[in-house]
Amino acid sequence: MTQESLSCSAIPSDARWLVALPVYNEAAHVAGVLAEVRRYATDVLVVDDGSTDATPRVLESIDDIRVVRHAANRGYGAALRTAFAYASREGYDVIVTIDCDGQHEPKRIPEFVAASRRADIVSGSRYLRPFPGDTPPPADRRKINAMLTAELNSRLGLALTDAFCGFKAYRVRPLERLELTEDGYGMPLELWVEAARAGLSIVELPVPLIYLEEERSFGGALDQADRRLAYYRRVLDTAMARGRCPDSQALCGGTTG
Repeated sequence: MTQESLSCSAIPSDARWLVALPVYNEAAHVAGVLAEVRRYATDVLVVDDGSTDATPRVLESIDDIRVVRHAANRGYGAALRTAFAYASREGYDVIVTIDCDGQHEPKRIPEFVAASRRADIVSGSRYLRPFPGDTPPPADRRKINAMLTAELNSRLGLALTDAFCGFKAYRVRPLERLELTEDGYGMPLELWVEAARAGLSIVELPVPLIYLEEERSFGGALDQADRRLAYYRRVLDTAMARGRCPDSQALCGGTTG
């Protein structure tokens, strides 16, 4: 079964959609990124995940955006869950997520919204095909992405090419069926397990490979590649174990490799 062959319910032609940006200490980028995002989106949400730099002040100076602020830094996954909950509560049909570090091109937002008419999850892929001017990723990040993407495909029966791209579109109603609990950067791995378990349809869209700050920190121990890989595998194994059927290696209700 291919990722695109899974069925998904129709969304209305006048679907309401929201663009959400998780932000933590992005004072250097947030104004420019939001100016570009607002060229392509009317409804924009910023989840400020407890920024300690000038980000809150910058956000206060920008009109026509909604801001939800975490009092303290809770993590990338927690910020995304806040955005998902907001989209559900406010009755949106589709939510597009885009990072605020300048590595995603807002002009591609309409492509993601359009693709959500044929899939529950539309995921950007920096490795689906090359673009002129692509920036080579840091070697350890590319290696870990490739390893985890291969493991997901093998264990879940998927055909992903990029497990970690933050540029995505989700249909909100199917998203509500997923049990997402991981607060940190490993949340996308939990997401793929839950999506496979729920039988959600997935398509990938090619996006350019842009690295503006190759030395950008994950924070703490995760800056060490071996510890980051071990953390990601713990998240994946925990998510897989949570959904196993009794006396079976298969995911309950989902696809399996």
